[in-house]
Amino acid sequence: MAFESLTDKLQNVFKNLRGKGRLTELDVKTAMREVKMALLEADVNFKVVKQFVKSVEERAVGSDVLNGLNPGQMVIKIVNEEMTALMGSEVTDLELEGGKNKTVIMMCGLQGSGKTTTAAKLAQRLSKKGKKTLLVACDVYRPAAFEQLKVNAEKVSADFFGIENEKDPVKIASQSLKAADENGDNVVILDTAGRLQIDDVLMDELVRIENAVTVNKTLLVVDAMTGQEAVNVSQTFNDKIGIDGVVLSKMDGDARGGAALSVKAVTGKPILFVGMGEKLDALEPFYPDRMASRILGMGDVLTLIDKAAEQIDAAKEKEMSAKLKKGKFDFDDYLESMNQMKKMGGLTSVMSMLPGMGNMFPGGAKMGDLAGQIDEKKMNMTEAIVLSMTKAERSNPDLLNPSRKHRIAKGAGVDIAEVNRLVKQFKEAQKMMKRLPQMMGKRGRMRFPF
Repeated sequence: MAFESLTDKLQNVFKNLRGKGRLTELDVKTAMREVKMALLEADVNFKVVKQFVKSVEERAVGSDVLNGLNPGQMVIKIVNEEMTALMGSEVTDLELEGGKNKTVIMMCGLQGSGKTTTAAKLAQRLSKKGKKTLLVACDVYRPAAFEQLKVNAEKVSADFFGIENEKDPVKIASQSLKAADENGDNVVILDTAGRLQIDDVLMDELVRIENAVTVNKTLLVVDAMTGQEAVNVSQTFNDKIGIDGVVLSKMDGDARGGAALSVKAVTGKPILFVGMGEKLDALEPFYPDRMASRILGMGDVLTLIDKAAEQIDAAKEKEMSAKLKKGKFDFDDYLESMNQMKKMGGLTSVMSMLPGMGNMFPGGAKMGDLAGQIDEKKMNMTEAIVLSMTKAERSNPDLLNPSRKHRIAKGAGVDIAEVNRLVKQFKEAQKMMKRLPQMMGKRGRMRFPF
């Protein structure tokens, strides 16, 4: 998971600060030296690190902090505020043209950055806001680019425009505007070609498109897993063609975090979105304050709530709440809860957003270790076992005698031990659910215990 190593190191620094009743200037400087090393190892730009440490130290060594009732907590608060400021302080929206005017968005970036997938993700996001989007295939070099964008356009219910075997991306971009008028599209997203590295041919092509078409927004897609290189790419694209914002892709991978902490400070351009997975709905707005909170191990409950609001079916939630108020919970509910969890990115994703959860695993296990234990294969196996039960067995688990369990194991293609393990886990969950009515409000809505 992104930032895991950085978060662990910062947590250790903060643990030492909290353990001291009083702080000296030397304590602060020692802690910030460790923070500096952690940030550099996370691939944060060294100039950014230098300025960040200087800003924190200047605020932290003041008499109000060192002589306060809880100096360690005050220093952590300052680190949080400075880190948020480093990434842009406030969320930056993608502003679109008003009225009947079309918004033309040019997506650019290096090959392999996830640009084509991000274009489709953005189209889906805008469609939820009532926009009619046209995805345009301007990458005339990568053989699969045309078909990939066409398939993804269909998946996200966006219009598609491309000219097969056409080698001039400027001509494709120009003609796409006519297609947009015919379709009634009010957002046009140009998926341009990438290169393995920045070169004059790539930049010249983007400039020619900008000269031929009125581009309202130029968005650069950079791979967060490339660390410091992502910052260098952002700076070069901004210097050559001028960008309006950055999308960090693959933030769900083993990203060290440097790009997120450096891009805004180095380029002056905001991070607008982050890609959190391969699925076409896995594009999230970039909230600097929430990202800082996650990096510092303080969780991100607001994003978790947003995800829940997007994914949880209101009617099903009401039905589930009614059953829980009566203390009822069966295998169908268990399966539904698991499916909701999968829609929100899985249990590991949810737990990573809860404050302090990263340090709660036995034996010093990390969040990444947990991901290996609670993987998609196990969730799929659980689903297969439940679906191998009869309707009566799912609604009344007490019916599950040994012979029925053997039949279910055979139907799911698993060992009988897996069925027994699931039944045991379910009974534990059932006991917990019977205690949940007291955690529910008068109107039957769940009060989450975090």
